[in-house]
Amino acid sequence: MARSAPKFGICKPTGARVLQGEETLNILRTIGAIATGIVVLSAVSAAQAETRVTFKSAKAASSYYQMAAQFAEAIKTGTDGEIIVTVEESQGSVQNVMEASVRPGNYLFTSPPALVGLAQAGKGAFEGRPTEKFNEVRALFPIPSLTMHFVMRADAGVTDFAGLEGKTILLGKGSFGANEGEKYLDLFGLKDKVTLSEAELSNAVAALKNGQIDGFVTAGSWPAPNVIEAAAGTDVNILSLSDDQLAMTKRDLTVIPAGTYNGQKDDIRTSSLSVVAYATTEMDDETAYQLTKTYWGQKSAMSSNASWWKGVTQEMLANIKGKIHPGALRFYAEAGFPVRDDQN
Repeated sequence: MARSAPKFGICKPTGARVLQGEETLNILRTIGAIATGIVVLSAVSAAQAETRVTFKSAKAASSYYQMAAQFAEAIKTGTDGEIIVTVEESQGSVQNVMEASVRPGNYLFTSPPALVGLAQAGKGAFEGRPTEKFNEVRALFPIPSLTMHFVMRADAGVTDFAGLEGKTILLGKGSFGANEGEKYLDLFGLKDKVTLSEAELSNAVAALKNGQIDGFVTAGSWPAPNVIEAAAGTDVNILSLSDDQLAMTKRDLTVIPAGTYNGQKDDIRTSSLSVVAYATTEMDDETAYQLTKTYWGQKSAMSSNASWWKGVTQEMLANIKGKIHPGALRFYAEAGFPVRDDQN
C-alpha cells in the first residue's frame, strides 16, 4: 500500500495569538525608541566625561598662538580626548590677566609672572580694579620665554640701537612687545628720535617688505614666525643689546644662535621675560593635575615639531612668582620637580 507523503507546516503553540499589523508596528516603535535612548545616553555620557578648557592665548599672527594650538592638540592626544582645549585669540597678556577676574571654570591663560603680580597688587594697568579675583590666579607650568626682537631692513643701515634715530618703527599696540619696545626706546634715549608707525603688528612683515617702515619690534619665543617670514623675503638685521643695555632692561639674557633666521651670521644677544600658563582656583585639582602632567609628558613630542619647546626645562619653575595650583603641585611632587615653599 502506498504511504502518503508527510506534510510539513508551522506548528502554533497552544493558546498562542498571531500579532496583528498595528501591534507589530507598536512593538517596533518601542524598540526604536529604546535604541534611540541608548544612543542619546551614550552621547550624553561621553560629553559628561569630556572636560573642556578655554585657553586665552595671543594674537593669531604670534608664535604664542601657534604654541597654544600645539598645546591643545597635545592635550587632546595625551588624554585620549578626555580634555578638549579651545584656543581663543587675545590682544596680549594684559587682556589675558584682566579676564581672569571674570572668567568662570576652566580658564587657562598665559602671562609673564610680573604682570600677574601687578594685578594682585592693583598696580599699573590694574590700578583701581578689585584684586580679590586676581589673588585666585594660580600657576601651572612655564612655557617658552618672551624674547625681544628688533627687526630692521638691512638697507636701512641700522646695526645697533643708536642707528634707530630718524627711523620709522612699528611697535604694535597693547602687547608685551609693544610696551617693552617703547620702554627700551625711552631707556636708550630714543623716545623722541624715532617715528612710531600706527599700523598693527599683524601688518609688520608686509609693511617692512614694501618699505613703509624701517623696522618692527616683536616679542615671542624664538624662532618667531613673523621674524622668519620677514627674513625670508627681505634682507634684515636683528639688533643685539650690549651688556649695559641689557642691565638697563632688568631682563634676562637670551642668545639666539647664528643661523636661526635667514642671513643671520652671528649670535643675537637680546632680552627675554619668562612666561607661564595660569589658571584660577575655580579650576578643579584633577583638571589642573592632568593638564600639567600631560604638558610635561607631551613636551618631547611637541619639541620634535617645533623647536621652541626644547628650551622649556623644570628649572624654569624657579621663575614663577606666586602660588602654583594644588593640582600642578601634586604632579611636581610625584615627578620630583623643584618647588619653593613660597610657591605652595
